[in-house]
Amino acid sequence: MSDLTLSQAIDNIYASLNNNNEEIDLHIAALKAAMTREGIREAVFETAKLAQSNRQGRKIMQSYFKKRGVAVAFSA
Repeated sequence: MSDLTLSQAIDNIYASLNNNNEEIDLHIAALKAAMTREGIREAVFETAKLAQSNRQGRKIMQSYFKKRGVAVAFSA
């Protein structure tokens, strides 16, 4: 799973979020590895694809990911 591309890792995060955060920590670790390989400092997620796209949901997601070493931003 460590050889995923950044887009594959982000897609796995979306799937996990829609499945009650199933294996979310594993997917965050894979995302972090993909970001490191590609030299990306911030993962960008589309708000429309999130399970909770309201402000509170986005802030909780940012906080959770930040604790695991992943900076998160959102696009419209």
